[in-house]
Amino acid sequence: MRAAVLTEPGALSVVSVPEPSCGPGDVLIRMRGTGLCGSDLAVHAGHRRPPRLPWILGHEGTGRVVGTGGEVSGLRTGQDVVIEPDYCCLTCDTCLAGRTSACAARAAVGLTVPGLLSEYVVAPAAFVWPVAPDLPAEDLVCVEPATVARAAMRRSGIAPGQSCLVIGAGSQGLLLCQALVGHGVTVYVQEPNAARLDRACSLGATPLPPDTGGLPFLFETSGAPGAVEQGLRRLATPGTAVLIGMSTAPLGVSPRDLVAGQITLIGSMIYDHPVDFAQTVGALEARTPPRLGAVVGAGYPLEDVQQAFTAAYTAPGKVWIDLS
Repeated sequence: MRAAVLTEPGALSVVSVPEPSCGPGDVLIRMRGTGLCGSDLAVHAGHRRPPRLPWILGHEGTGRVVGTGGEVSGLRTGQDVVIEPDYCCLTCDTCLAGRTSACAARAAVGLTVPGLLSEYVVAPAAFVWPVAPDLPAEDLVCVEPATVARAAMRRSGIAPGQSCLVIGAGSQGLLLCQALVGHGVTVYVQEPNAARLDRACSLGATPLPPDTGGLPFLFETSGAPGAVEQGLRRLATPGTAVLIGMSTAPLGVSPRDLVAGQITLIGSMIYDHPVDFAQTVGALEARTPPRLGAVVGAGYPLEDVQQAFTAAYTAPGKVWIDLS
């Protein structure tokens, strides 16, 4: 089978690799599409090291079941599915408490275990979600990052009728804007890329007016240096800041400022199994508007994966790989 592998930072090749074998609790999937996101770009650029090279990237995937292990029930050959690409252990104290995002044994597809940018993949059946057969691949490649967005919204406690600032309108920021607007929130967005800002506005967000402050919620999705510090200046007292973007840069704000501003900081790490993924899939199958695929931009065939990654750094909309 063909797969896209990272051979060195910035360099991807499409090569032939062995087809994976299906264990007793696994599902063999013929992939239809894989979305690209910021964590993929971080590995591609060399900012995050994979366990080895060459390395298969990608974790936002959809496909069709072509085989199941002997212990699998509830899934059958021919079903369309999406993959929940964070395989928590389900047995540790944090998993049993419902905080699977904090599982120390969690396997992160594309980051700690090989990814989904290949024609066939094997996934544990517990993390494979069946979906309706008529849903567009553009919607389905957004399920995983949309779940990240919905989990951040849930953890924030934001309610319909309230307002917020979203910093960053990359694919994750766009899905967050979409989710918040759908929740009845007034969304202001800050994004230096004009095309991305326009895309956020098409989803119902509003460009942040100069000197606007007193907003009760901040969602930081970019991970850009200084972004959190800038966003905190826009918060009300008290206010809640939800950090989604991964960055090693200092926050640039003192504990005194946080205390004086009565700021609640929430680090929103992915999502918790199974509740968050189940809710996203349920909303998708209920055709609850808006369509997730509204944030999708360009699609590329597997052989153009290098071009797709290059475009994804600045594209106004989600970039995905069509594996059908």
